[in-house]
Amino acid sequence: MNQALIVIDAQQALIDGTQSEPEVVNKQQLIQTINDVINKAKAVSVPIVFIRDLDVAEGQGAGFQIHPDIDSSNPAAIFDKKATNAFYQTPLLNFLQDQHIEHIVIMGCKTEFCIDTAVRTATINKFDVTLIQNGHSTTDSPILKAEEIIAHHNRALHGHDNVDHFSLVRNSSEDIFVPIHNNYRE
Repeated sequence: MNQALIVIDAQQALIDGTQSEPEVVNKQQLIQTINDVINKAKAVSVPIVFIRDLDVAEGQGAGFQIHPDIDSSNPAAIFDKKATNAFYQTPLLNFLQDQHIEHIVIMGCKTEFCIDTAVRTATINKFDVTLIQNGHSTTDSPILKAEEIIAHHNRALHGHDNVDHFSLVRNSSEDIFVPIHNNYRE
């Protein structure tokens, strides 16, 4: 089965925060988890795709770049997006289809926006998805603490389906590049 790792909006200004925006919760743990999964992907020759949001740091400078503590060496691709949806008006879908990808692993920021949207859009586009339980983060909202947002999405997106394809939430310590989606199919 062909697979890909997609790291969404793991950008310096988003992770570390700015004067007007706070850093994401548990940022050091997030960076370590992203690097651990990148190492797992490299060990089994899974292509790694980085998505960057053009709204972060106004699409320029160090703040726009992938966080310097994240191993972004030799990615299969880096795509920039203008919308919350990593698939909207980007080459991502065509790239995944051209590579005959069937299973994607998703990590990054922010949970309730770009991560949620990518997981749901991927299932609509006929991919099985593994969301890394401890591999996405966000900031507090006016209503919920970041930890509550993350926990809610881990619960809501585990088993989210679009008939034939669905998402599972798994911890980075698991053998995530051995998909278990078929265990849940009839």
